[in-house]
Amino acid sequence: MKKLIHYSVLVLLLFTFNACEEGFDDLNENKVSPTSINPVFILNDAIINTSFPGGTLVYEIGIVQQIVSPNSGVLTGANYNQDNRNVTSSNWQRYYRSVIKSTRDVINRVQDDPARSNLLNMARILQANAFMILADTYGDVPYLEGGKGFTAQITLPKYDAQQVIYTDLITELQSAAAALDASKPIESADVLYAGDIAKWKKLGYSLLLRAGMRLSKADAAKAQQTVSAAFQGGVITSNADNALVRHDNNFQNGIGATLNGAEANNFYLVQGFVNYLKNTNDPRLGAIAVRYVGAKSGPEQRADKASSDPALQIGMPMGFDNSGIAGVAAAEGLASFYDYSQLDRTRMAKLNAPMFLVTAAQTQLLLAEAAQRGWVSGAVETFYTNGVRAHIEQMGSYDPKSAVAPEAIDAYLVANPFVPANALEQINTQYWVASFLNGPEVFANFRRSGFPVLTPNPFPGKDIKGDFIRRLTYPDSEISVNSSNVQEAISRMGADDLDTRVWWDK
Repeated sequence: MKKLIHYSVLVLLLFTFNACEEGFDDLNENKVSPTSINPVFILNDAIINTSFPGGTLVYEIGIVQQIVSPNSGVLTGANYNQDNRNVTSSNWQRYYRSVIKSTRDVINRVQDDPARSNLLNMARILQANAFMILADTYGDVPYLEGGKGFTAQITLPKYDAQQVIYTDLITELQSAAAALDASKPIESADVLYAGDIAKWKKLGYSLLLRAGMRLSKADAAKAQQTVSAAFQGGVITSNADNALVRHDNNFQNGIGATLNGAEANNFYLVQGFVNYLKNTNDPRLGAIAVRYVGAKSGPEQRADKASSDPALQIGMPMGFDNSGIAGVAAAEGLASFYDYSQLDRTRMAKLNAPMFLVTAAQTQLLLAEAAQRGWVSGAVETFYTNGVRAHIEQMGSYDPKSAVAPEAIDAYLVANPFVPANALEQINTQYWVASFLNGPEVFANFRRSGFPVLTPNPFPGKDIKGDFIRRLTYPDSEISVNSSNVQEAISRMGADDLDTRVWWDK
C-alpha cells in the first residue's frame, strides 16, 4: 500500500514539473529589456558627446588667449606653452570613443535600409565634423579605419595623411548634404534638429564651407571650388538654424562643469580679449564677464561682490604663474589675482548652458572673407554685419541675463563699421569673438587666418620653438598601443610636438 502511495506522489510530481517547465521560458523572459535599439538614439549619443570637454580651456581656448589659468600641475598647457598629454588627449578620447564609434555604428546599421537614408546622411555629416576637428587638432589621424574597433574589429587603425582626409571629408559632406531628402522618412527623434531636413542640409553645407575655407592657403583652387559649392547648397543664415548641443543636469556642459567644480577659481579672461571688447564698447563683454570686485581668495568670489559692468572688467595678462601673477595683481591695484575678470559661470558657463558647434555668425563671417576673395557673390560688408549681429543676438541663448538689447547692437555696429582696407583682419578678429567657447574652431581659424594679431605668451620655459602652439600631441595610449602606425604618421607629418603644423596651416 505504501509503495502505491509513493508511486502516485511521484507521478503527480512529474506531471506538476512538466506543467511548470512548459511555462518556464515565458516566465523568465524580461518583457522590458530591449533586444535592439533604434539607431537614431545612437546618433543622439554622438550628438551629445560632440559637445567639447573642459580640457579645451587648457589648450585651444588658452592658445588663442581668451581664457587662461596661472596654475600649473593638471592645468599646465597653453598658459606655459608646455606639453601636458593628460589634457591634449581630451578631444581625441571624446571623439573616437563617444562620437565616431556611434556614428560608425549608425552607418553600419542603416546603410542598406532605404527607409533610413536620412539617418544615414545625418550620421555622415556628424562624423565628418568629428574627423575635421581631429585632423585640425592633431594632424594625421586614423580616418578610413578610425573608430571601427566596434563595427569591424580594427583595433590598431592606420593613420591617414591630412590632405587625404580633407579630400574625402569634402566629398562626404557634399554627398551627404545633397542626399538628404524631406520626402523620405523623417527622424524626428534626433536631438539636434528633430529630423528637420532643411536644417541638416544647412549644417552639412556650413561644414563644407568651413572645410573649404581651411584650404585657403593650402589649395586656393580647391578652396574656391568647395566654398562655391557650399554657398550654392545653402548654409546657416539664421540663429534659428544654429547647430548646438543642449545640456541639462544629466548631460552637463563640459566647460560649465569645469568652471563650476574644483577649477572655479582658477580660470580668468585674458587681458587682450577683455581689452579688445572694452576698447570698442562691445556689449558682449557685459554678457560674458563677471568680476568679483575686491576678492582676496576663491571663497570671496561671492555673489555680493559680482559685477558684470563692462567698465569694471580687468583681464589677466598672459605669461605668469601662480606666484608671479600675485605681484602683477598688486601692482594693478587689485586685491589679489582672484580679483581679475572671469567667464560668468552663472550665465554663459552654467551647467546647462548650450554648446554652439556651427552658427550663423560663423558662416556669415566666413562668407564675408570668401566674398572678399571673390569666391562667392554678395557684399562683403553685408555678410560681415550680419555675422557680427548674429553673434551678439546669440548671447541671449546662453541665459536671459546675457541678452543684448537691439539698440545696443545697432549702436555698436555704427560705432565700429566695416573697413574694407582692413577686411581680412577685421573679419577674422570678429570670428575670434564669434567662436568664443568653441575651442577647436577658434584655434583652427587663428592658425589658418593669422588673426587676431596676438602677442606671444612670454612665459619662460616653454616647450615650443615658435611663437604659438600649432597642434596638440597624440595621446600616450596611442603611442604605446598603436606605436607602429603612430610612427608612420610622424615620419610623414613631422615630429609629435606642439610646433609641427597641420597640412593646411601654411
